[in-house]
Amino acid sequence: QVQLVESGGGLVQAGGSLRLSCAASGSIFSINAMGWYRQAPGKQRELVAAITSGGSTNYADSVKGRFTISRDNAKNTVYLQMNSLKPEDTAVYYCNADLIAGSYRYLEVWGQGTLVTVSS
Repeated sequence: QVQLVESGGGLVQAGGSLRLSCAASGSIFSINAMGWYRQAPGKQRELVAAITSGGSTNYADSVKGRFTISRDNAKNTVYLQMNSLKPEDTAVYYCNADLIAGSYRYLEVWGQGTLVTVSS
């Protein structure tokens, strides 16, 4: 059983910072990519940032220059450093992992979500 556990969400004022973390656990052979998505009320879930096993990254245009995604391969953990937060960043943030399980079966796994609220 593979699971992702997110932490670090909360309430912050506009202009502030938060650091989200997501740890993958269970029987994992390899992780191809991990990323962060977010979903605001009444809106579609959207990709915020992703990082591949090779270290390449991509970001939504709305967060470029403000958010940084990083990965600790030894801990199977991905982080999202969020700076200069804006009220429009308010959403539930979900961690995602594209991985090969110990059974060699491909899995796409989602975390439970962590709420980020940015006040003005």
